[in-house]
Amino acid sequence: MSTQPDLLYSEDEEALRSAVRDLLTDHCAAPAVLARIEGDEPHDRALWKNLAESMGLAGLLVPEERGGQGASHREAAVVLEELGRAVAPVPYLTSAVIATEALLACVGSEAETLLSALASGRTVGALTVPLSATPGREFTDVRATDSSLTGRVTGVADAAFADVFLVPTPDGLFAVDASADGVTVAPQTSFDPTRPLATVTFEAAAGRLLADTAAPAVRRALRAGAGLLASEQLGLADWLLTETVRYTRERHQFNRPVGSFQALKHRLAQLWLEVVNARATARNAADALATGSDDTDVAVAVAQAYTAPVAVHVAEEALQLHGGIGMTWEHPIHLYLKRAKSSAIALGTVGRHREELAELVDLRAP
Repeated sequence: MSTQPDLLYSEDEEALRSAVRDLLTDHCAAPAVLARIEGDEPHDRALWKNLAESMGLAGLLVPEERGGQGASHREAAVVLEELGRAVAPVPYLTSAVIATEALLACVGSEAETLLSALASGRTVGALTVPLSATPGREFTDVRATDSSLTGRVTGVADAAFADVFLVPTPDGLFAVDASADGVTVAPQTSFDPTRPLATVTFEAAAGRLLADTAAPAVRRALRAGAGLLASEQLGLADWLLTETVRYTRERHQFNRPVGSFQALKHRLAQLWLEVVNARATARNAADALATGSDDTDVAVAVAQAYTAPVAVHVAEEALQLHGGIGMTWEHPIHLYLKRAKSSAIALGTVGRHREELAELVDLRAP
C-alpha cells in the first residue's frame, strides 16, 4: 500500500532555509544584483563559493560515499526556493541539479571523479543543451568522432561560468573541459540577465566518454531540473507576494493604505491562493523525486504546468500593484518578472508539460 507523502517542511529543512536566507540577505541584496547585471560578470562567484564550498550545498544530491552530502531533492528544493526569492545569479540549478543528475546516471571512474568535483563546488558543470530543452528530445547538435567533438549548441544557461561541459551526442555523453582547445563560449543576449545564456561551439575538441548512451542521463537530468525549477518559481512568487503586501500597506491614498481597498484585497487574496497551490505542487514534485515515486513524471509535469504560470502572474500583478516605482530600473521587480518569464519556457513550456501530463494519465485531446 502506498503512503501519502508528507509535504510539510521538516525541522532540518527549515534550519537549512534559515541558513541560506541569512547568507543571501548578507551577500545577495537587490542593489548588489542590480549592479552586477549592469557589469561584464553577471554571475556572483563569491556567493557561489559561500553556497557551494563553505556550506556544501553543491553536493546535496550526491551520496556521501560518492563525495557529497547525501541529502535529497527536498533539501535541494528548499535551497532553490531561497535562491528564487533572491533571484541569485549563481548556477545552482544548472550545475548542482541538472549536471549533477546527469553524472549520477553514469558509471565509471571518469564520471565518479567529475561528480566528486561538482559536489565540492570547486568545479561547475553545465549540461550542454538549450535551456528550453525537454526530456525525451534527441540531441544531435554535436557529433563525436573518436572522442573529438564538433558542433554548436545555442541557449546554454550559465555556460560562461562552467568549468566542464557535459555534451550529449548520438555516440554517447562526453565531458569537455571549458578551457580545452576548440571550445568557444559566446555570450548571447538573455532576457533574464541573472541566468545568462551562451552559444557553445566545439571544433575538434577533446572529449572524455562518460556513457555510451546519452539519452537516459539527459532525461534524468532534465526531469529533475524541471521538477526543482518549480521550487525556484515558488520562492520567486512568494517573495513577490510578500513584498507587494508590504508595499500596499505602506503606500497611502486618500489617507488610507492602498491595500485596504477592496479591489486590491481581492487581487492579493487570489495571488495568495495561487502561491499556496504552487507550494503544494512544487513540494510534491520534490518529494516524488526524493523518494523515487512511480508518479514522479506526473508530479513534475503537474508542478511545471501549474507553477510556471503562477510565477508569471504574480510577477505581473506585483509590477502593477507597485505603481510607478515598479516600472523603474532601480526597483528589482523587473528582475523577478524576467526570471519568471524565462523560467516559464525553460525545460519545457507549460503547453509541453500539459501535453505530457495528458499522455501520462491517458487524457489525450480528441
